[in-house]
Amino acid sequence: MKRIASLVTFFCLVSQALTVHAAIVSFGTGTNQFSMTFMPIGNPGNSADTTGTPVASGRVDYVYSIGEFEVSEDMIDKYNASYGNANSQVISKDIRGSNKPATGVSWNEAARFVNWLNMSTNNAPAYKYTGTGVNENITLWDASNSLDYDSSNPYRSKRAVFALPSYNEWYKAAYYDSTLGNGLGGYWSYPTQSNQAPTAVSNGTSNGTAVYGFPGLGPADVNDAGGRSYYGLMGMGGNVWEWQESALDLINNDPGEQRMLRGMSWLYDSSSTFLMAKNFTSNDIPVFSSEHLGFRVVMLKSGSEVPEPSTFFIGSALALAGLARTRRTKKLAQDLI
Repeated sequence: MKRIASLVTFFCLVSQALTVHAAIVSFGTGTNQFSMTFMPIGNPGNSADTTGTPVASGRVDYVYSIGEFEVSEDMIDKYNASYGNANSQVISKDIRGSNKPATGVSWNEAARFVNWLNMSTNNAPAYKYTGTGVNENITLWDASNSLDYDSSNPYRSKRAVFALPSYNEWYKAAYYDSTLGNGLGGYWSYPTQSNQAPTAVSNGTSNGTAVYGFPGLGPADVNDAGGRSYYGLMGMGGNVWEWQESALDLINNDPGEQRMLRGMSWLYDSSSTFLMAKNFTSNDIPVFSSEHLGFRVVMLKSGSEVPEPSTFFIGSALALAGLARTRRTKKLAQDLI
């Protein structure tokens, strides 16, 4: 009876968390409508990772959600058709296919896209722009913007619902696992729930794989881009590098300074070095774009405009959670060091 009661309590808590934080959110209208699936990142107040880079990464004191997949070309096309063309804010990108990750997008363009996600759902923009150029740098929020200003992060509005992920938000979503450390939580070395380098593939969804090592083939479709992290995110390792909101020095006080990149891309021939939690890179200022650089979106809180998931979604998530927990228990002996 105690076991049944514990299971009921567990299911209630998970259902409650999913209802609040997991969502399939639609943007745009008519033929220009698209949806993003945001996966919940729970375990607020988790311990930071002192073995990765930057040192003491991954602690987040709040529940948030992050895009299950990288932003696709189709999403950028529909943004352009819905807003960019009419407002002289067209985002340029590489053209490989509608379900390929949107690459060739600068940090500033990604921030413009995120601002539109907010405004199109009746939320405040995440980033402050004082001009109309699609690739101009942001302006810092300051104390005169009392509703938006956060002294710890002048890049991002306090009211934003959608944003580019900070280095801690991205790091936790990629490497953290609450079942490690005898249930106290810990970090994997790779974003595929493993301390062993993932198998290099050109596409596919098998556990323990990542899209790299095939430089001539280009990135995989966003939903066919390797194994998933503990929280169910695909492509956190390989496929394309991803912009992070955070400045390279971790002090968000200069709109023009280099931003952090994580995740590595398909272009790397064989080395898995930059897939690891201990490595990241950036020499790229926010106006820079590249054929192997994309991004994903974080959802910080849900408002009345964000639909709750269906009962089917919650039930499916619970079933998958149980299956994933069983698989993780089996693989801990193999991968945990």
